[in-house]
Amino acid sequence: MLLSPTPRLRAEQGDITKMAATAIVNAANSSLLGGGGVDGAIHRAGGPAILEECRKIRARQGGCKTGEAVITTGGRLPAQYVIHTVGPVWNGGQKGEPELLANCYRNSLRLALENHLDSVAFPGISTGIYGYPRKDAVAIAVREIRQWLAAHE
Repeated sequence: MLLSPTPRLRAEQGDITKMAATAIVNAANSSLLGGGGVDGAIHRAGGPAILEECRKIRARQGGCKTGEAVITTGGRLPAQYVIHTVGPVWNGGQKGEPELLANCYRNSLRLALENHLDSVAFPGISTGIYGYPRKDAVAIAVREIRQWLAAHE
């Protein structure tokens, strides 16, 4: 999903590492050191500058907790910034997964606002290896982004 300068929400399918947004969101793991899926693709495409900043964040705060978000440079990506957020692993929805996933969007958007970012592209957070049902994850993403847009026009 792409959040753009004119307050609107648009769904796109494509390679997030090639999106021309001010920031892209990385479905990261708590180590912030790269991994598979979207996380690995962003680290590979963005180059070592992203990993270097992630290591500094780890040294300062010990990684990133589920539902939280941090921001780094975009390195060699078209996006200037990467907002790294750690989505929940799906355990049937009984361990707070919906609220944790909502927090991923809230905290990513908070960082976008704090850093005066014009546009943000989100992947399907937690819908890959973390197993979150896509339909449920999309509903949370759309709800949270719409609520944020309504509150921050």
